Parts: sequence; structure tokens; C-alpha cells
Amino acid sequence: MHFYVHFWGTRGSIPTPGMRTRRYGGNTSCVEIRFGRELFICDAGSGIRDLGVNLLERTTAPITAHFLFSHSHWDHIQGFPFFAPAYFSQNLFYIYGSTLGDDRFYRLLSGQMRSDYFPVAFSALKAEIAAAYLDNGGRTIGQVQIGTLPLNHPGGCIGYSFSAGGKRIVYVTDNEIPMPDGMTSPEKEPFLRAVPAALVEFVRDADLLVADGQFTDAEHLAHPGWGHSSCLTAVDLALLGGVKQLALFHHDPGHSDADVDDMLQDCNDRVTRLGGNVKVFAARERMELKI
Repeated sequence: MHFYVHFWGTRGSIPTPGMRTRRYGGNTSCVEIRFGRELFICDAGSGIRDLGVNLLERTTAPITAHFLFSHSHWDHIQGFPFFAPAYFSQNLFYIYGSTLGDDRFYRLLSGQMRSDYFPVAFSALKAEIAAAYLDNGGRTIGQVQIGTLPLNHPGGCIGYSFSAGGKRIVYVTDNEIPMPDGMTSPEKEPFLRAVPAALVEFVRDADLLVADGQFTDAEHLAHPGWGHSSCLTAVDLALLGGVKQLALFHHDPGHSDADVDDMLQDCNDRVTRLGGNVKVFAARERMELKI
């Protein structure tokens, strides 16, 4: 049995449709992860609209899915009212909090559909939408073991790991790994950057790491505290953790496809320079991976 990972939204902050972003995509964060009969949805940015349409095209059978939100910033919840399967009564969706009694994501999803913000009320959703909880940050759902880790982002953020069948997927978007003091030119850096030990262990031996790589080094240095990482530091995290594949995620809204290409080239150059063997690519809307 395999994991299937499908990217439906890869952009950060705000949707950016247009010719400049048509290859990597302009929809905000939404990633579908499947293992056997279990369906997990990481975040509900604007990309979830296309996921919903696709799910209804795939099957006429009832749909059950588990929603795991990294955090509640607008670009990660804004698409939920447009998730078409939520309007059909045969479907069931669990909205998870990280600990027992944590129903903030459930409350936020219903709150954003108040008439002040949206013309259709939460009560119009005919599917069963249930608040659920992880047990002290983890839980086994079907055959999949879920793990969590707090991330460094304004207002808080959660990273998730998915383990089953000897395979492991890790999702750590919206996470700031500080840049090293006195950094010079990255092309002259002969060492791996310091990364929090807990984060390295969380991604350890992942078959796929989906990680925040929104900034270049120069952009990160100009935006300390914004809650996002340099793509080159994401490479170092993957190398330190022995990750097999790294998907750069949460592309900056100001970056064109050509900008993302340049960042990806810099990342692969760094892997070569540091003698690593991780495969690095940029997450692209509609890309599906079999792990």
C-alpha cells in the first residue's frame, strides 16, 4: 500500500492567479494525503475548491475525510466555504484540534461563514462536520499514525507527520528557521546551518518533506519574524534529517514561476555543494506523488 500526496494549493498569503504563476499555481495552501481508504486534507486555502470538485468527480459514494489545519491564518482556511462535498448530506468530515477539547478550528470555520463575512451560513452545509481531537498531539487513524510539532510562526502553527506501511510524510508549512548570525554568501558557506533539534528529529528519515521555503536568503534577512524560512535553510533541514525528497512549499505571492525556478536551482546547487542526496523540487498545483 502506498501514500498518495496531491497538491491543490501551493501559494502563500494570498491567491495569485495569472500568467506569471500558472505553472506552480496561484491557489493557497491545500494538500491531500491518501493511504488506503483514509483521506487527510492539510489546510483549506483556496486550492480546496478544486479538490472538492475532483472528489465529487471521483466517486458517488459517501466521502469521509480528516481535516488537519496547520494554523488559522486566512490563507489556510479561506477556501472551506467553497468545498462542494460539504454541501452533501452523505459525507462526513472531521475537524481536528491538537489536544482534547481544542475546537478552535471548528469554531473558526463556522465563524468565517457568518453573514458579516460570507453570504451562505454554516448551517447550509449538509454534510456531518464533527469536531475531533488528537491525543496529546498524536493519534492513529485507520493505519496511519499522526504526529505533531509546534512550529515557529506568529500566532502559532502545527507541523504534521503521517506514518504507515514503513513510509513517512511530513508537512511543515509556515515555519521560520532563523538565519545564522554573520552569514556571508551562501555559495561560500561550507557548513549546514543550525536548525532546532526537535524539528530535525520530527522530519527524520521522511520519504517526503513538504516544507516552507518561501524566501530567498536576502528576503528572509529583510523579513525577520514574519514566520517563513529561506529555501536554502529548508534544504539544510532536509539534509540534517536524512530526508529523501523535499517539496518547497508556500511560494511567495510576489514570486513568478521563473523566480521559483531560480530558487529551486539554488537549492539543488546547495545539495550538490554540501554532498547531499536529497531530491528537491518545487510543489506544483495538480502534482500527485506516489510514495
